Amino acid sequence: MLLQNGLFQVLEQTVRHDSSLAVSSMDEPLQASWATEVVLLNSHQFYKWFTDLESAMKSETEEKYRQYVNTLTEHLKTCDRILYQVDSTLNLFDDLQAQHQAVAIKTKTLHDACERLVMEKERLVEFAEALRSKLNYFDELENIATQFYASNMSVGSAHFLPLLKRLDECISYVANNPQYADSGVYLVKFRQLQSRALGMVRSHVLSVLKNAASQVQIAIKENASGKAAISEGAETSVLYVRFKAAANEMKPVMEEIESRSSRKEYSQILADCHRLYCEQRLSLVKAIVQQRISEYAKKEPLASLTRSGCAYLMQVCQLEHQLFDHFFPSSSAESSNLASLVDPLCTLLYDTLRPKLIHEADLDLLCELVDILKTEVLEEQLVRRGESVAGLRPTVLRILADVRERLTFRAQTHVRDEIANYFLSTEDLDYPAKLEHAAVIGAGNEAADNSDTVETFYPPLEKTLSCLTKLYRCLEPAIFTGLAQDSVGVCSTSIQRASKLIAKKASPMDGQLFLIKHLLILREQIAPFDIEFAVTHKELDFSHLLEHLRRILRGQASIFDWTRSTSLARTFSPRVLESQVDAKKELEKNLKTTCEEFIMSVTKLVVEPMLSFVTKVTAVKLALSSSGRDKSSEYDNSKPIKHQAFASPDKLEGLVQKVDTAIAQDLPGVVSKMKLYLRNPSTRLILFKPIKSNIVEAHAQVLSLVKSEYSAEDISKIGIRTLSDLQARLDSLS
Repeated sequence: MLLQNGLFQVLEQTVRHDSSLAVSSMDEPLQASWATEVVLLNSHQFYKWFTDLESAMKSETEEKYRQYVNTLTEHLKTCDRILYQVDSTLNLFDDLQAQHQAVAIKTKTLHDACERLVMEKERLVEFAEALRSKLNYFDELENIATQFYASNMSVGSAHFLPLLKRLDECISYVANNPQYADSGVYLVKFRQLQSRALGMVRSHVLSVLKNAASQVQIAIKENASGKAAISEGAETSVLYVRFKAAANEMKPVMEEIESRSSRKEYSQILADCHRLYCEQRLSLVKAIVQQRISEYAKKEPLASLTRSGCAYLMQVCQLEHQLFDHFFPSSSAESSNLASLVDPLCTLLYDTLRPKLIHEADLDLLCELVDILKTEVLEEQLVRRGESVAGLRPTVLRILADVRERLTFRAQTHVRDEIANYFLSTEDLDYPAKLEHAAVIGAGNEAADNSDTVETFYPPLEKTLSCLTKLYRCLEPAIFTGLAQDSVGVCSTSIQRASKLIAKKASPMDGQLFLIKHLLILREQIAPFDIEFAVTHKELDFSHLLEHLRRILRGQASIFDWTRSTSLARTFSPRVLESQVDAKKELEKNLKTTCEEFIMSVTKLVVEPMLSFVTKVTAVKLALSSSGRDKSSEYDNSKPIKHQAFASPDKLEGLVQKVDTAIAQDLPGVVSKMKLYLRNPSTRLILFKPIKSNIVEAHAQVLSLVKSEYSAEDISKIGIRTLSDLQARLDSLS
């Protein structure tokens, strides 16, 4: 051991000395093994041993790592193999998925193909069914034709209406699809069958109506046997109840026809059925209605005949409307469907009334007829009964128009004969005696004292007001306006003519008051009429043609010169002149003029001397104030007023006494006449007020002159009233 340790040390030192390498001490087990097993003889062996030792040392140190690396390497190889197997598996799965997708695509394609085939099949089936349904309409032609031409086919058959409905469906379908082959030919054939079917309906309706009419005629003969006519009580049961029973045979067919009346063919056959019905009903009812109206015409006056005839026709129209509604429920709402029945019946009344109307001259009766037709019939009874009697309205309006035409003519004749050409009698002009007599009769009656009685009216005025009052509610506004304008104008002229005669017979004041009285009454009485009394007249004026013809004859103008204003067309074109006549304004104008004349006449009657005196004084003052005095004047311009011959105190005293006498004696008479003619106190007050004003003003002017030109002694001698005394005196008169 010691030898070995020494050897190691020598070796280590030798090595360190020879190789200059540092060697770390080794572990004891390794030193022990190598000490026992290796014998070094030279450096080469040493190096070899050292190399081996170094390798052994490395192997001893890295063995466990190598083993771990080997283990890891094995594991890695194992993982690589596993990954390889997984990749192979995934590749297999990918192949499987691709194959699955291919199968799915093929399956879907097959499924889609199957669905397309199924849809195609369904479409073909639907097309076949649609084609079959469309062809059914064309195929029905032979079937329908066979049934319609069958010997046992009739309108009353249970198969007729369904067959007719099917025929309409076929016609509608073929007409709406003209693009189909031979659709035009089929449509013509279908329409021929429809015409035949509707012809059968028409024949059936005519047959039923004729049978019903014959039964009613037999019943009428049985009820009227031994009598002149059927009684009113049996009329309804015979004419309507028996005929109504025939409706049961027609009702199903008529309901079907009416439900399709929107189509031209059915509306035409329905109109034919209405016409056939009206013809049969007219043949039954006309004779009875005519006989009934003839009985009324023989027994009753015109007004009662009009009222009874209209009432009877309304009853007939109402019963006929109810019967028509039973046969044609959907058509009864239209009154025009019964026109061919109702109009001839209404014409019977019109033909009976018209000859009587055109010979009727009584205004009162004509006005009563207008009231009956307009108020009772049109506004009350026809409105209350509604559509059932609407067919009577045109005839009533026609009769009313004839009555109004006749009334207008008679009113014009009345105005001409009774107002414009009124023959004045002595009694008509007996004013104021007529008024005094009426005042004596009405004494004690306060209402009569303050109002005018009709007995005191001038007859043409009374006739005018009576005529206008009657016509106002009876005529159209436009016609009444023309008549009123003419009547008022003619009446005003007649009153003025009578006023002039009364002025000659009695006194001018009576004539004026007569005119004022009646013009006031006329104005007051026409005021409630809500019309315009202005009428515009148009006329053609050819007066300018003479000058144009003269110019043409002189060669100054040419007939054929179309460019100038003197051309033929313009030369012979008349002028249209318009003139407006307002009777009410003319009346107001005449009344105003007459009142002014009356006021001036009364003023002159009372204060004429004063007015003359004031005029002379004014003339003298004007002469004095002028620069060059008129030497030829009848007045002495160099003297004061009171020294003038006409203005001496004595003359002025006489003038004042004369005016006082007129106020005391003449003016009360005027006021009495005003009270006699003008019964209304307010009217008298309005008319007397300007008279008082004129009298007071004349006194005021004279009094002013007297105070300025005369002494106090002269004023006392003249004795003129003060204005307050005069006003009190005049107020006591009014």
